[in-house]
Amino acid sequence: MRDAAGGRDHAFPGFPRIRSGVNPGYNPTVTDPDFRPLRALPGQTAVEIVDQTQLPHRWVAIRLSTAAEAAHAIRSMQVRGAPLIGATAAYGLAIALASDASDANLGAAYALLLETRPTAVNLRWALDRCRRAVVALPPSARAAAAWREADAIAAEDAAANRAIGEHGLELIKRLGTDGGPVQIMTHCNAGALATLGLGTATAPIYLAHRAGIPVHVWVSETRPRLQGARLTAWELRANGVPHTLIVDAAGATLMRQGRVDIVLVGADRVAANGDVCNKIGTYQKALAARGSRVPIYAAVPSATIDWTLADGERIPIEERSADEVLLPSGGEAIAPSGTAVANPAFDVTPARLLTGIITERGVCAPDGLATLFPGEAGAARP
Repeated sequence: MRDAAGGRDHAFPGFPRIRSGVNPGYNPTVTDPDFRPLRALPGQTAVEIVDQTQLPHRWVAIRLSTAAEAAHAIRSMQVRGAPLIGATAAYGLAIALASDASDANLGAAYALLLETRPTAVNLRWALDRCRRAVVALPPSARAAAAWREADAIAAEDAAANRAIGEHGLELIKRLGTDGGPVQIMTHCNAGALATLGLGTATAPIYLAHRAGIPVHVWVSETRPRLQGARLTAWELRANGVPHTLIVDAAGATLMRQGRVDIVLVGADRVAANGDVCNKIGTYQKALAARGSRVPIYAAVPSATIDWTLADGERIPIEERSADEVLLPSGGEAIAPSGTAVANPAFDVTPARLLTGIITERGVCAPDGLATLFPGEAGAARP
């Protein structure tokens, strides 16, 4: 069955069936390639994405075969999460060059994709990387080179996820010494659905679960788009990880009550000094964690670090539609007509509130990124 957007709809009660003909009881996991929210289609100048606006109710796969379709998928949040946005944009540029590899079209496709969302630095990073890989080549060689670069970006993200998971796993192991489950709190979705692999903040959780370390995850719903409820809870359920959904405002109380051992969050952009820009509400959780002496770590692949920014003050914060707040389910408004709405999609958590940052190269103090990436340090502009 196909949905109105032209995607393949494989919904059934409980979990999605991703391929026709599979066992009706099949539950995708983050180790299954079919779970990936973006796949390059062999032999085609196109990719297939999961329309994440349809989750958790339906798993709908949509084919992207133009740069405009890739841009729409990013802008409308059919794909979201900094690493996945970057990879989608990279493939979008490669797709554009397959039909017209001229300098003019390279510039136009780059600009179209870059303006979709302003906060996640992976978007610009991936586009710049692909453009550098092709700009000096003759037009006949550009499409193939861009596609190879997009493939490399996707593969590197999966590897970075795994490495972040291994480093974060050691933190969880240290907390799991009393026999009870390690109590982990998350915010938004920094999981497999946001990346090309195990996720960032979820990678240590999945590896701990596989290793037999008891864990329990407090899933913050993440208003207004409810990525925690719709996406993180869906992922954790699909993988059999014990979890409990909470409203965003409950996080501080759980920490004060001693019911949280560690907070793990992702990031959309990190400044050179360790200031972390992530989904709105992360700053509140960091303040609560500091007040209750709960360790809080940001899981950050190196592609999310913006070495051109000395601190987080100049990170652009996307302001999204009022309808996301007023009409959270697309139905009746939750506030009187004419109510003014502010809807910043992200906030910046100062490095001083974090316990540490987990990268593919290891764990460092929030202000210690330069120790892990000495070749990048020194590029920041005040």
